[in-house]
Amino acid sequence: QVQLRESGGGLVETGGSLRLSCAASGLPFRTQNMAWFRQSSGKEREFVAGIYWNGETRYRESVQGRFIMSRDNANNTVHLQMNNLKPEDTAVYYCNRDGARDGEVWGPGTLVNVSS
Repeated sequence: QVQLRESGGGLVETGGSLRLSCAASGLPFRTQNMAWFRQSSGKEREFVAGIYWNGETRYRESVQGRFIMSRDNANNTVHLQMNNLKPEDTAVYYCNRDGARDGEVWGPGTLVNVSS
């Protein structure tokens, strides 16, 4: 059974940094491409960053150069280092397998609130 648990969110001022973590179980983690998603109020969930099984990363354009995704295969964990945060980054952040859809199992998410 897939279980995902995100942590590390909080309230931060514009320009600040946060590091999100996600512990995953029930997935073939070492060979699984993973991703971070976010959902802000009134909007659909959107892709933020992805990491392939080999460590290669990709990002949505608006976070390129500010966010860094990494993975720790020994602990089945992925991280998202978020720097130079902007108010438009405010959202609930989720991790899941890359390509996950709404009908799949999701964790509770972690709220990131960037004040202007």
